[in-house]
Amino acid sequence: MMKCTGWRCLLFLLPVIFLLPHIFSVLELHHSSAIKDPLKKRAQKLDHLVFGPAAGVALQNRMQCQGTKALNKTRHSSLFHASHPGGSIAFVSVFTVYNASINRRLKRPDSDSVTVGNVSYTKSERSMAILDVFARFIQLTMPRSHLFILTDPASDLHIDRKWITVYPIQGQYSREELMLQRIRSYIAFLDSRLKELSKKKEIGQIDHYIFTDTDIAVVDDLSQIFYEYPDFHLALTFRNNKEQPLNSGFVAVRGTLDGIQRAKVFLMEVLKAYSTRYMKASRMLGDQLALAWVVKSHLSFDLRRFAKPVAFVEKINGTSILFLPCANYNWTPPEGAGQFHGMPLDVKVIHFKGSRKRLMLEAWNYFNSSSNMDDMLCLILASGRAKYDF
Repeated sequence: MMKCTGWRCLLFLLPVIFLLPHIFSVLELHHSSAIKDPLKKRAQKLDHLVFGPAAGVALQNRMQCQGTKALNKTRHSSLFHASHPGGSIAFVSVFTVYNASINRRLKRPDSDSVTVGNVSYTKSERSMAILDVFARFIQLTMPRSHLFILTDPASDLHIDRKWITVYPIQGQYSREELMLQRIRSYIAFLDSRLKELSKKKEIGQIDHYIFTDTDIAVVDDLSQIFYEYPDFHLALTFRNNKEQPLNSGFVAVRGTLDGIQRAKVFLMEVLKAYSTRYMKASRMLGDQLALAWVVKSHLSFDLRRFAKPVAFVEKINGTSILFLPCANYNWTPPEGAGQFHGMPLDVKVIHFKGSRKRLMLEAWNYFNSSSNMDDMLCLILASGRAKYDF
């Protein structure tokens, strides 16, 4: 074995001696980053609203705001008025409570407590608070409507309001399968409506249905959809997004026998596509991908129609589908760099996806204190540029 002696050793060690301070510097920098990263990630989620300039300044047909003060008025033609004649509207949503009753029985703390305004919420309590605000917006803008909450029979869910029906449906309500179960629950509900209608000898007033997520605020009467567009069976909302052009958070169904039957068949096709093609995205986005696949698989469908926010009707496998722009019927508050063009003056549904749910509660609290819908919309438009704590 060759021994390292004298000048040879010195030559061998020189690069090591030279590089050693740099190695320590890199290690120290890496260690610093490792410490800062969690703090940085934590700082991304805030426990209060963050206001910025309201998007859409000087753009025609957009909300114009100065802080939380509206400089123009929205075109909410029927706010606070009775629903239009020709049929009542029932909202339908899937909601379940996870382990809330078990935690109470075992006196186990419910983690991730947050405070909105003067109220502190546990994880299960804030879900119930969002459901409550969802219902209150509907009651405010469409006071004659009804709400069905489709839920797990094992869920500890009790709501004592005459216009709300808790409707248990058997299924898999785990977080991993909730989006898949949502479609199954919608199909089961439509099937129950078909059986009820088939038993009636005479069909009187028609009940139309709007299926939505619970993290939405209905800020205008939606019954106009059914008389302005009299020929559709099913309505979906679209956006100019190549991979996910359709959002499943809003689906309207005409309450006729034909409308309910065709909507059921269409959703069964979506469920099949979901189960066979998109199970890897079962927890999130799978339903939207499946919706898009069913629509795109129709050979004559022109995807370029999604580029402009204009409503249109298209027949797909015998089902007449009304496509409504998300900009009006499923508008999402800005988060990060989104929604450069502001809020349309005739927005009807606001979808508080993801961490925007705090903003939904804050918006309702603000409306409660001001009773001004336009100012509340400015609050929503000017905030939402940060990831909140839930």
